[in-house]
Amino acid sequence: MHLSTTVVAGALAIGASAGSNFLGFNSGATLPDRSAKFKKDFEAEFKTAQALNGAPGTFNSVRLYTNIQAYSKDDPIEAFEAAIDTKTNMLLGVWASGTDNIDKEITALKKAVTKYGTKFTDLVIGMSIGSEDLYRDSVAGRKNKGGLGASPDTILKFIKDYKKAFADGPLSKVPVGHVDTWDVWTNSSIKSVIDAVDFLGVDEYPYYENDKGNDIKNAGHLFDKAFDATVAAANGKPVWVTETGWPYTGPTWDQGVASVENAKYYWDEVGCRKLFNKVPTFWYNLRDSNPDNKMKFAVTKDLSPKPLFDLTCPKTFDTKPQTSLTSSAAGTSTANPKPSDTGASKPASSGSSDSSSSGDSGANGGSGTVNGASGSGSSTTPASAATTTANNAVGSYGKLSGVACFAIALVAGGVALL
Repeated sequence: MHLSTTVVAGALAIGASAGSNFLGFNSGATLPDRSAKFKKDFEAEFKTAQALNGAPGTFNSVRLYTNIQAYSKDDPIEAFEAAIDTKTNMLLGVWASGTDNIDKEITALKKAVTKYGTKFTDLVIGMSIGSEDLYRDSVAGRKNKGGLGASPDTILKFIKDYKKAFADGPLSKVPVGHVDTWDVWTNSSIKSVIDAVDFLGVDEYPYYENDKGNDIKNAGHLFDKAFDATVAAANGKPVWVTETGWPYTGPTWDQGVASVENAKYYWDEVGCRKLFNKVPTFWYNLRDSNPDNKMKFAVTKDLSPKPLFDLTCPKTFDTKPQTSLTSSAAGTSTANPKPSDTGASKPASSGSSDSSSSGDSGANGGSGTVNGASGSGSSTTPASAATTTANNAVGSYGKLSGVACFAIALVAGGVALL
């Protein structure tokens, strides 16, 4: 029998217990050709995740980035119905960047609650208000052209708006968090967000930690350092790992080499040793949906239950507790070539997953101004203006993170459909 939202919330309030150490993957709203995913697409993902050969547990959870069906105004994402049919737990997401409200996200979620009732709400294990918004709004994020973000005050406002909208229903018992990069969580300027959430979601990719000795053999140490720093900043609140993984193909990133062998090693040294069945974990990823990213992270091809590498966990591991020598090695690097030599787009920060997960979210909804055009979804906005906005957004991909860029395109698409 599935845990009720009340039981789940109670368990998470005291930390990650054995019954709440969820295993899952991330799932965006669109396919690699940027077309919308529908119920059958999500259902195929969820069934494959639960049937992976050799998996060290049942991957029956999913992290979503938005509640809105791709290219619609405020219809519930069809992942909800697929999750109900496959009994898949959901960490829901509210898209919070490039907008001054989350009204459409709330509307879509209310429609889902009304339509599906407890069949839906009993599967909701958490709600993330935003994804890497604080990083993209930071000095480093703007310097690295990470894309549209949101300030701590904006995230706090959206958390209050969400809680007010669902104060009297079953979702009021669901823990509310925010997802961001590990280096953001350790910044004292966002303490107000930590105080406001029930859990912290952290995205961490040692592969992108250039200038820190990001060879695969050091990846476990780099992950531990980032994860432990996040836990220390969390003030006793649970930390969920919402994105991590190692690419099986793609350009070399400083000392980080993409290969199937290294993806397997990372799965073992980080997933098996540190996370699986210990910490709520959403691996990146079951399949790749970002056509602009040269790095590919999928653990399987064409949603086959036969993975690209052996998912069974070893009994011993190479990563040992840090010593002063390994700590020093993790903090310096003289490796070449630099990322700019590989032809890959540089991620927004050493702790950011913008280059990996961006564009996969397919978030849409909300309102705001993009390239001078309204993204509010108003029926008075001409479809041609929406199309121009989408084209401008895609044409500016190199200047924005993939998530921000594709979110803009989907907002414009929603306008055009009105």
